[in-house]
This record gives sequence, structure tokens and C-alpha cells, in this order.
Amino acid sequence: MAAAQVLRSEWTKIKSVNSTALTLSLAVIVSVGLGMLISALSKNEFKNLSTADKLTFDPTFISFSGLTLGQLAMIVFGVLVVASEYSTGMIRTSLAAVPQRATFLFSKVAVAALLALVVALVTSFAAFFLGQLMLGDHRTDLGAPNVLRAVLGAAVYMTLIAMFSMGVAAMLRSPMLSLGILMPFFFLVSPILGSVSATKKVAQYFPDQAGLKVMQVVSPPNDDAPYGPWGGLAILLVWVAAALLVGYVLLKKRDA
Repeated sequence: MAAAQVLRSEWTKIKSVNSTALTLSLAVIVSVGLGMLISALSKNEFKNLSTADKLTFDPTFISFSGLTLGQLAMIVFGVLVVASEYSTGMIRTSLAAVPQRATFLFSKVAVAALLALVVALVTSFAAFFLGQLMLGDHRTDLGAPNVLRAVLGAAVYMTLIAMFSMGVAAMLRSPMLSLGILMPFFFLVSPILGSVSATKKVAQYFPDQAGLKVMQVVSPPNDDAPYGPWGGLAILLVWVAAALLVGYVLLKKRDA
């Protein structure tokens, strides 16, 4: 089957999954809504901040506060795009139609990643503009230094998290097992290890903690990471590439 036909087939399959529209809609709603709420609360609490905290106040990053929860939907989307075919048994039919497993997997990832990027761009710009609206006098704008980079970086971050989830799902082949590992990792393991001094230096190389740096315009006061926004994005890219590569190797070696 030609590559263009495979891409069209994958697009059709993604559209036919009922949860696709739901999970991507939730990514937008949760990210934007929670970001607006936290931005409004930050505006009201700004006068109570210390002088040091006022100097390191990052209105751009504040507006992205909802993305840490909104990425949950992107993780679910990434997992279901790949692993749902295993749970339904459709993987055997898919691999019979497209025996070239690299073409099969990476066409699926490409189509899903493009869809995730479009949704993530809408999410990041909406979260930014509405978050700044809530911040009032403490807001910033796209013309300020590094703000546009942070807004675009937020969209790239969400897309890469979805791609990382696709790689993990390709490795594990089970929606429940994949989500059972990814959810605790992103929402429990990484935050806890990142807040403990003994493990913080290791946790700062985790995909989420490294990737979040690209959304920051002002570095937090206790930030001692040995890399900047682009270095953090590069670390996340390495995680994504490794997950997809291992997923492909296992897909190639194993039976459907």
C-alpha cells in the first residue's frame, strides 16, 4: 500500500474512534479553563507576594497552569491512537493490509501528531490570551521577549507528550497498562521526585519537567536546572525518539 493511502487510512481510523473528539476537546477545555482560573487567582494574590516573587512573576507561564492537567487528555489520546487496535483485535487486519511495520507505525504517529499539534496550537494561544485577560494589569503580550516562543513551545510540548504516549503504547500494546504507567508517572512520580532534594537532579531530566522549560519566560527562583528552554525541549525530544524507536523495534519483532 502506498504511503499516501496509509496516511488516509490512519486518518479515517482516528476519526472513527469515538474518544478522539472527546479527549482532544477536554485538552482544550481543561487547559484553558484552569489556566483562566489560576490567572484570576494570581491577579488577586499578586499584592501579597514577596518582592522576590514579584520580580520572578511569569504571567505567560501562569496562563499555562492548566496544561499540566490538560496534558492528561493528550496522553489518553496518544495511547488510544496506538493501543486501541490491540484491544479490539484490529491490529491483525491493519498489519495484513500494511505489512511494512515502519510505514504502519510512523504513518499513524504522523497523522495523530499533526492533529494533536493543531489542537495544541488552539489550546496554547487560547490559554495565553484568556489567561492574560484574567491577569489584568499584570499581563504581558506576544510582542514581549520570548513570549511567542513560550506560546509556540507550549503547543509543541503537548504534541510531544502525545507522541511519547504513542511510543509507550506501541511498546506495551495495552491501553490500560499504558495509562496505568503514564498517569502515575506524570501526576505522581515526577512531581514528587522533582520536589525532593535527593532526587531533584534526576527528576529534572524527566520528559515533562524538561519540556515545561520551553513555556517559561522568567526562570523560577529555585530553578537550578543546567539547561534552558531549548535544552529542555531537546531532552523531551530524546525521550520521544527513544519511546518511538523502542516501540517500533518491538512491533517489528513481535507477532500481532
